Amino acid sequence: MHLRKTVWRAGTMLAALALPLVPAHANDLVTGDLTDLQASFDAQFGTDTRGPRTYSTPFEQQLVSLANAGRGRIGVAAMDLATGRSVDVLGDQRFPMASTSKIAIAATFLEGVDKGRWSLTSEFPLMVPVPSAPFSTPVAPVRAGQYLSATQLIELMLTRSNNYATDALLKVVGGPQAVNEWVRRAGIEDFHIDRDIATLVRDDGAIDPAQVIDKRDSATPRAMVQLVSGLYRGAWLSDSSRSVLLGAMGRCLTGKHRIPAMMPAGVSVAHKTGSLNNTSSDVGIIQTPDGRAYAVAIYVTGQGGRPGREERIASIAKAIFDGYESEPSSGFRRTAAR
Repeated sequence: MHLRKTVWRAGTMLAALALPLVPAHANDLVTGDLTDLQASFDAQFGTDTRGPRTYSTPFEQQLVSLANAGRGRIGVAAMDLATGRSVDVLGDQRFPMASTSKIAIAATFLEGVDKGRWSLTSEFPLMVPVPSAPFSTPVAPVRAGQYLSATQLIELMLTRSNNYATDALLKVVGGPQAVNEWVRRAGIEDFHIDRDIATLVRDDGAIDPAQVIDKRDSATPRAMVQLVSGLYRGAWLSDSSRSVLLGAMGRCLTGKHRIPAMMPAGVSVAHKTGSLNNTSSDVGIIQTPDGRAYAVAIYVTGQGGRPGREERIASIAKAIFDGYESEPSSGFRRTAAR
């Protein structure tokens, strides 16, 4: 209850300030009134919340134009894995992970496979929700369902975003805390899972992510880029486990209107989508036929509905792809101003 009150107060302060979280014209207006308003905003939420002040290249300027928060908060981060060239808009601000957290859950389980705690042929039951009222219990009740192999569960959770399969593996690894511990061992900050998927879905809708920053079950876009880029590079898992995870992400059946929607022929995308109340997201790796790879995390709220959010994700992903493709393939390691 205390957390919900805190978040509500944050949303109330936002409304009182009457300022979008990322004003589209913040780079151009420097009047005294705006300066005073920004100072008040910063005092409550910090400078990272308002967003970047300047962008020095056409690539960055195009990105911030597409990530205009006039119709809802948008967070973006991307990295060219050949050069380290990074760009972001609100890359250090928290957004609801929704089902993009399933990447880390799968990675935590696969680490256990690498250490011999269980195997891909081990069978575990689906965790099927039992009907319950929102917030009626701290954890939504579930029952054991059909037993499936770990390979099948990973395929379901990453290609179809199946929640029952996700909670099955989440229970095996030891719950949200075990995933958080794996993420910390990987050196990733600004990432935290608080609830299983059954509880997250049951209690969804109480907070509008377009207006309020709720740190529960959230991550920053930059943290998610660090996660997927590390997995792509083979930083934490064996080659076989890496192939299982990225292979399933490459077969993702959800989000056809998101990152992959505007990619040219021959470009492959290994990704994981997320959707909850007033928020849609997509996180993954874009790979070109000549072997260049870009890690991307896009979190979009508002935009008038899911089709609008998906169109924004697709447009931003295409701008990232075009921006990186237009730059030299080596020697550019500067990070966008934040």
